[in-house]
Amino acid sequence: MNRRTVIWALIVLAIAGGAIWWRYGRGVAVNAASAQPGTAVEIVYATGGVEPVRWAKVASVVRDRILDICDCEGKTVAKGDVLAHLDDRQAQAQLTELRAREDFAKRELTRVTDLIARGAATTQGFERASMDLRQVQGQISVQIERINDYIITAPMDGVVLRRDGEIGEIAEAGQILFRIGVPKPLQVVAEVNEEDIPRVALGHTVLFRTDAFPDERLTGKVREITPMGDVVTKTYRIKVALPDDTPLKPGMSVEANIITREKPNALLVPADAVRDGAVFVIEDNRVRRREVRLGIRGTRQTEILSGVQPGERVASPAVELRDGSRVRVTGTAAPAAAR
Repeated sequence: MNRRTVIWALIVLAIAGGAIWWRYGRGVAVNAASAQPGTAVEIVYATGGVEPVRWAKVASVVRDRILDICDCEGKTVAKGDVLAHLDDRQAQAQLTELRAREDFAKRELTRVTDLIARGAATTQGFERASMDLRQVQGQISVQIERINDYIITAPMDGVVLRRDGEIGEIAEAGQILFRIGVPKPLQVVAEVNEEDIPRVALGHTVLFRTDAFPDERLTGKVREITPMGDVVTKTYRIKVALPDDTPLKPGMSVEANIITREKPNALLVPADAVRDGAVFVIEDNRVRRREVRLGIRGTRQTEILSGVQPGERVASPAVELRDGSRVRVTGTAAPAAAR
């Protein structure tokens, strides 16, 4: 091995040693969080949407073109008010044909009745003519009901919250054209996983998060829990009552944190400070692994029942740490409510 090779080998070793020291000798960067008393909160997470307590979807029953539709979004309507007309010309033509058949059946029944009176026809002819008339009259009744389906009316008093449809478009059978409801009160309808639903009860407080109001504290109360879940989604539906002054609007999506248990004066540390039932207590730029007994586990904070004293500092997050690891405190993380 020549001298140049040796020099390069020493340089590489020096660089590698420096990197190792920089990575491990300086210590793992962690935040230091003091174990402090606070309110431990156990939550169940769910997602849902805002809707009025009283509202209805108005759908087309038949498939046809929209001839007329109200310009009524945001306006108040009364039950029975006409909202839209669909093209019923073909249905009306069919009704005209049935009326003509009815006239013919009536004349035929009259003719058979006269023949029977003169002894020139049997009762079988009368029964057949009567049945033909009843049949066509039944078809007329059905057709009239069908024509009524071409007129879309409001099913309740309320405000037109949304209109989906324009003149000239084809309305499919079952297509929702209007959403009508009473603007207040509002509720959140959310889906809760089946493994979490046993912990949810009527009256539980719910905290909401939404992109529309990221800095506001939005709350509600669980007022209804569906008695039967969905076997496909494995969820149960709950309804959460909102206060009258809520800024939330119908159709908004929300994340819901359902508070199922609260415990004041609990000793709290950040949730990411706990790993495998232990925390890492900071002592003179090193950490000591300490087994702890846990209580309520929140999404951000965890209750410590034993193993840590108030005011002791723990590493957060507790990743890449072993008992005795050197650490470098780069910040602080003060525990709050365990939510």
